[in-house]
Order: sequence, then C-alpha cells, then structure tokens
Amino acid sequence: MDMTLAKLAVHLGGTLIGNNADCLVTGVAGYDNVGETEVTYVQDPKHLKHAEASPALAIIVPQGITSSSKALLLVDDPRVVFARALQLFDWRRPPLPGIDLQASIAQTAAIHARAHIGAFATVGEGAVIGEGCIISPHAVIGDHVEIGADTVVYPNVTIYPRCTIGKRVVLHSGAVIGADGHGFHPTAQGWEKLPHLGTVIIEDDVEIGANTTVDRATTGATVVGRGSKIDNLVQIAHNVHVGANCMIVSFVGVAGSTVIEDGVIIGGQVGIKDHVRIGAGSMLAARTGITRDIPPGSRLAGYPAIPHRDHLKVTTAMTHLPDLMQTVRKLEQRVAELEGQQE
Repeated sequence: MDMTLAKLAVHLGGTLIGNNADCLVTGVAGYDNVGETEVTYVQDPKHLKHAEASPALAIIVPQGITSSSKALLLVDDPRVVFARALQLFDWRRPPLPGIDLQASIAQTAAIHARAHIGAFATVGEGAVIGEGCIISPHAVIGDHVEIGADTVVYPNVTIYPRCTIGKRVVLHSGAVIGADGHGFHPTAQGWEKLPHLGTVIIEDDVEIGANTTVDRATTGATVVGRGSKIDNLVQIAHNVHVGANCMIVSFVGVAGSTVIEDGVIIGGQVGIKDHVRIGAGSMLAARTGITRDIPPGSRLAGYPAIPHRDHLKVTTAMTHLPDLMQTVRKLEQRVAELEGQQE
C-alpha cells in the first residue's frame, strides 16, 4: 500500500513537520535498514542522529522534537505508531474462504462458510470452526474442538480433542494445545500414569508462539487468559491458570497448577515450580527461579528469586570477589606473620 507522506501522517494521527509531504512512501523500517522511500522511527531522542544519518524519507519521533535535517512526524508514542504503520504496509493477505480439496474434514464438523481450511489440514468429528478462521496446511484440529471467529492456526499446529480456542487467537507453527500433562505416580511396578481428562481453554486475543505447548488439565481446565501473549518454546503445564494480558517470553517453564494473575510479565528462561501463585502486575527478570508464592506488584530476579534491586547489588558485589579474595589472603598472611612474632 503506497501513499504520500502527508496521507500517512493523517492515517497515523501525527503532525508532519518539514518537506516531502507529497513524496510517495513505500514502507517503514528501522533506521539501520530503512530505504530512501521509507519512513523510520526513534523512541528515544538520543537515537535521532542515527535516523538522520539513514536514507529515510522521514522519521517518526516523540513530541518535543521539532528540528531535524529530515521531515518529522510528531506523535505521542513512536513505537506504537510504528507498529500501526507496519500494519498499513503489511504485504501479507489472508487466503480466501473455502476448504481445500486435499483437506480432511469429518462429516460432523461445523465450518463457517467464511472460514479457510488449507491443504492437508485435518478437522475432527464435532469440531466447530468460526467465521473468518484460517486453518493452515497440515494443522490438526481434534474432535470436538471449538475455535472462535477470526482465529489463525498456522501450519503444523496440533489442537487435541475437546479444547476451546477463543476469538482472534493466533497459534504459530508447531504449537501443541491439549497434550497430556506430565502426571505420573511412583509405584512398586514403576510409574503409574494419571489420565488427563480435563481440557485447555485459550481465551480471546491470545497469541501463542511457535513450538509452545499448553498441556491439558488432569481434571478441569488449563487456561490462558484474554489478551495474553506467549513467546516461542514455552511450556505451560497441566492445570495452570494464566491471567489476562500477561506477557511470557521464550524458554519459560511453568509447572502444574500454578496461578499467574493478570498483567504479569515473565522474562526468558524463568522457571516456576508447581502450585504457586504469581501476584498481579509482577515482573520476573530473565532466568528467575520461583519457588514460592509472589505478592502482587513484585519485581524479582535471580535463583532463588529476590527483589530485583537486591539482585543487582549481589551481582555487582560478585564482580569484586576476586579482589576481595586477594585482600583476604594478604590479611591471612599478615595475621600469620604477627602470630609468629608473638611466639
């Protein structure tokens, strides 16, 4: 979608300053790879010099910057506006409604006329696919799965039977929804498997990354709450409840029956033990280990988790350990010398 810079400013709700209003914009990009007919952005004014050195046609900047060698588009939040600009120039187009002849559709499945089912996708008995859904090639939709309107299921996603997926959900390639949880009980004869007869409920506007797994509950439901975003390679175990608008970054492991309340942000490689509660609005830094309940609004880091500021102090102190050890050795040597003189 090409448009003039002036028209782009209107679309994005920004104030245009400088020349090039009638120049054609062909796209948007970061200042390190932007072209001469594209627009870039800076969130922090200290990076303005880098954007000015680029061939960009114009720069999306925060309010308060009014002077530059390039045309400026003043907005309240450049990062958000940049995201909206990317949407305007999104080259991807959804496939047309319809069922590919090479898809396998159970006779009792209910598929909306405006849904798309790709080649070699499988839709099981009693499954319900809502309006505007896109089921990509090689996706597997199990028996009695319900998928809400405008959900996108990318290739090679597997949704096990009797799971519920909400509206406007995005499931990226390789995601597995509803596999058995890791439930085994030790006996004299070996590990006794606990049947997992519960379900998974993915609420509206959730996005789940590639190769992420959300296990089905033993009984009841594993839930991912409305608006939450989960990155690639995350493990959500059986009976976990993720609240609304949470952000979970890659390589996180959440053990069974944990409750993550609304608005929690979890950094990469965090490990959370079973049966704990993470309070609303908490932030867990990358590689944090959670072994206990966390009150709302916590800011934690390290293993075991401690307040983030304390963790920064500990980390800083560790860098001084070699010098400290050398000082201790010298003091030990000096003490030994003094004791020898007294004998």
